[in-house]
Amino acid sequence: MSTARRRLLTALALAPLPARADGLDDTLAALQRRWRPRLAWRPDPGWRAEALATTRRLVLLPGDDGSGFATEVRREQDRGGHTAQALTLRGALGDRVPALYLRPKGDGPHPAVVVMHDHGARFDIGKEKLVRPLAANPAAEAWVQRYYGGAFVGDTLADAGFAVLAIDALGWGERGRPGFARDDQQALANHLMQLGHSWAGLIASDDLRSHRWLRERPEVDAKRVAVLGFSMGALRAWQLAAVCEDVSACVAAHWMCTREGLLRAGEHTLQGQSAFSMAHPGLAAVLDHPDVAALIAPRPLLLFGSPDDKLFPWDAAQVAWSQLGRAWRQHGADSRLTTQATAGGHRFDVEQQQAATHWLRRAA
Repeated sequence: MSTARRRLLTALALAPLPARADGLDDTLAALQRRWRPRLAWRPDPGWRAEALATTRRLVLLPGDDGSGFATEVRREQDRGGHTAQALTLRGALGDRVPALYLRPKGDGPHPAVVVMHDHGARFDIGKEKLVRPLAANPAAEAWVQRYYGGAFVGDTLADAGFAVLAIDALGWGERGRPGFARDDQQALANHLMQLGHSWAGLIASDDLRSHRWLRERPEVDAKRVAVLGFSMGALRAWQLAAVCEDVSACVAAHWMCTREGLLRAGEHTLQGQSAFSMAHPGLAAVLDHPDVAALIAPRPLLLFGSPDDKLFPWDAAQVAWSQLGRAWRQHGADSRLTTQATAGGHRFDVEQQQAATHWLRRAA
């Protein structure tokens, strides 16, 4: 953002509002009071079929024909117990999607996990936030130190015997551009909308293809392919598990909350452009976030959350957890829904990674 533009926006923010400027807030408040998702979870058998079909229609891009991946191995590295590969795959729009793949040594079949990177308004790295890159990357090392306790979660899983895949979501890592920053997100989202797509929908559709790629690997046990993510990656994980019944288990760290909690004054989803990558047009009218995640039941789901997390109001996160519990109880599968409160706020540290790994060994 230019200095002149920044000064203008600052001046506008400080300028007194006209006397009747609260009309906008009044309208939004009235809309929120009337908001009731049409397909909120209910215990009758017909709910799931309707909610699943609706979620798939509103979350995924239409027209993915299930075409092949045209996989290209760009580089390979021996890491002792596993091999690391830098790949490209064909994405939902036919473009090339860079990926990092960790393949355990031995014939298998191995359990596997698609790991999904966070948002963080840090776009020059994506998959490298989760899997140690094949070349030195100080930005990735610093990010992992800040949010992941210094450990690459993909490598932690590979050391435990899982095959691991991480891709760059559009806008991050090798699918971005030099200098892409927070204020560029609206332009990207609008560009895609003008072409009949949504940014969030493209991310979800690429995630779906990445899960299929991993299931089709000969060394992978196709019935034991889980998903895991932190922050925006957690949303990507539970929404993929919701729309894809082939996901065997899901770990979602620090992104689960009622929509009401995220629409409170001052919450991060109302403050800027980052929400474009996580907002599906039309979905809010029919389903709340825990309603979508309820489609995972009765498959195993592990949720991490923190009372110290400044991005997700703790009371609203707990309400979401409680609502999800109803779906697992309906199936008599209470033990397959695990919620874990952690200290330290919005981070997925080594202790949480180890807990997730142990849980996946049993659940995936």
